Amino acid sequence: MASIHCFFRYPVQLNTSTSTSTSTSRVPFSSFSFNCLRCSSSSSVDAHAAANKNVGDGVFSVTSSSEYDVDYLGESTKGDFNLNFDRLQPFGIDGEAALDGPIEEVARMEAQEADHLLNDFGIPSPSSARNSPRGIFCSRTLNLRSISAIGYDMDYTLMHYNVMAWEGRAYDYCMVNLRNMGFPVEGLAFDPDLVIRGLVIDKEKGNLVKADRFGYVKRAMHGTTMLSNRAVSEMYGRELVDLRKESRWEFLNTLFSVSEAVAYMQMVNRLDEGAIGPELGPLDYKGLYKAVGKALFRAHVEGQLKSEIMSKPELFVEPDPELPLALLDQKEAGKKLLLITNSDYHYTDKMMQHSFNRFLPNDMGWRDLFNMVIVSARKPEFFQMSHPLYEVVTGEGLMRPCFKARTGGLYSGGSAQMIENSLNIHGDEILYVGDHIYTDVSQSKVHLRWRTALICRELEEEYNALINSRGQRARLVELINQKEVVGDLFNQLRLSLQRRNRGHPAQTLAATNMDDQELTESMQKLLVVMQRLDQKIAPMLESDGELFNKRWGFLSRAGLWDKSHLMRQIEKYADIYTSRVSNFLHYTPFMYFRSQEQTLAHDSYSYYCSERNDGLSLASSTIKSKFAL
Repeated sequence: MASIHCFFRYPVQLNTSTSTSTSTSRVPFSSFSFNCLRCSSSSSVDAHAAANKNVGDGVFSVTSSSEYDVDYLGESTKGDFNLNFDRLQPFGIDGEAALDGPIEEVARMEAQEADHLLNDFGIPSPSSARNSPRGIFCSRTLNLRSISAIGYDMDYTLMHYNVMAWEGRAYDYCMVNLRNMGFPVEGLAFDPDLVIRGLVIDKEKGNLVKADRFGYVKRAMHGTTMLSNRAVSEMYGRELVDLRKESRWEFLNTLFSVSEAVAYMQMVNRLDEGAIGPELGPLDYKGLYKAVGKALFRAHVEGQLKSEIMSKPELFVEPDPELPLALLDQKEAGKKLLLITNSDYHYTDKMMQHSFNRFLPNDMGWRDLFNMVIVSARKPEFFQMSHPLYEVVTGEGLMRPCFKARTGGLYSGGSAQMIENSLNIHGDEILYVGDHIYTDVSQSKVHLRWRTALICRELEEEYNALINSRGQRARLVELINQKEVVGDLFNQLRLSLQRRNRGHPAQTLAATNMDDQELTESMQKLLVVMQRLDQKIAPMLESDGELFNKRWGFLSRAGLWDKSHLMRQIEKYADIYTSRVSNFLHYTPFMYFRSQEQTLAHDSYSYYCSERNDGLSLASSTIKSKFAL
């Protein structure tokens, strides 16, 4: 009998029909039968754990929290696995002598051997997860081994709702409430493609805008009508989006914002049309936003929406069988798992049971995964200040006051500092994972210096859209580069003309003596070329990102070259980001996430200097020879 790993990377026993044979030939894979040890009885699991408890005993050690150092990237080495060379003799290994040779070559060979071993086990190569829509992307280097506790948000983090179903019903309840308030809502329907995460509502002008990383508005929509580039420039050319001015700007942080934004932009149309009667009072765009927000808030507070979801969760929640297993890996690796959600106890328990229990082994329940559960947390205040803490003591949700949280407890309210004090874990020893860039990620980092991870399900669609649009984007970049070459040449000729007209010598003697007609003809041809290039570039730029969203383009981009305001927020506050929590399953709880090189404007010029100069020289000579004809 042997052990390998099953699909979920848990140890399995291999039983073969040829176990009594003394032949050394390879046994056909089809003759194996598998018994997943994690999915066996609890006694089998205990026996397996006991049998493997002393494997490598004394040879390996783990860096403790009292003995850790800081590595050359500034990350804590706590939790690192170490090799005790003085204990290798019983295993027939002579320390580093077994790995003689240049370390670069040794590393390559050992990596190949380990990769082959994983293939034999049926475990995908780690690189396959990184280069995929379900990769985990790193903004700031993070050593997962040094993390002692991982906290999770619930809605749109541990469980993903079907946006059309959940937000569609939220929109429906909002429309009912608006109708009851006297607003004209007949003929309106939920259109989730109208908005994307990361847009900003301008409550003063009734617009929805997309800004770049600096806050400059790149695209805008009034009501449900997209504005032209000229209209955007005239309206926002002298101002920046400033999210600190909450009275004017509302950032769409999460998918929960979709229903509100759709309803508001549609009601802006009704206000512009004069369809909103005077009995509602004089309404401007800001007052209209308050009315829509009030209608949606009432839908949540009255409980009808959540009651409907709790009665039929299968209609609203997209199941993820890998998710509980990813958390189980983290728990068994020694991480303390926390659930910190703003949802109430009854809703949390019902939805977590539906999403987790059926995928957990050995009759485990979702509560068994977590060292502590906090409901009705009131984030972001949970990270900013202290609120009374209550312990949930019955299945019906009855609570009693509590002054100190303890491991295994279920609580309501409280604060992040209470969590830290109870677990004796602080600051960057805790990783918090959520979908809301402000409530979850920004505030936990700003106030507590927790490490952070953002969940953004749309990344999968965006990743695929970027892959599928590579060809067109490459052609677009090539056209823009051609325009730049032609433009540089034209500008030099224009400067020569300007100096000659002012009675000054041109840049060189040859340019000064150049025939006027030859100079103007060359400039005319270059102008025609640039105009024709512009005619081709403009519509391509306009359609860039249509594979993700026809109105707004890519989630992470603002135009061809720059990052969106959302992407800037992610880079600033989220150490890592990914599309779903279950992606951790493919990375192991011991992953060292390393951020990529961040390029600056002058990096590209210096790095590609020689190639760039060669390209300019070739393009310049080609254009000149063409004009000479």
